[in-house]
Amino acid sequence: MFQHLPREIDFFGVLLPGVLPVFLLSAVLQLVLDAVLSYVGAYRLGWHPALVRLCMFVCIFSALLVTLYQ
Repeated sequence: MFQHLPREIDFFGVLLPGVLPVFLLSAVLQLVLDAVLSYVGAYRLGWHPALVRLCMFVCIFSALLVTLYQ
């Protein structure tokens, strides 16, 4: 599907990394998942909620990258 993603994206003369759309999509997904988990109260089970949020973002970003760049 996205086998030929560009290494850089030209945005009005500024070169941005090619994984920027994947990063932004994973940030949006993480915000939605964070809101759901906060509403349910799942962060009370974790030792450090900020670390749980960071690990969730890394997992989502890595899963999207592995899926798109196979």
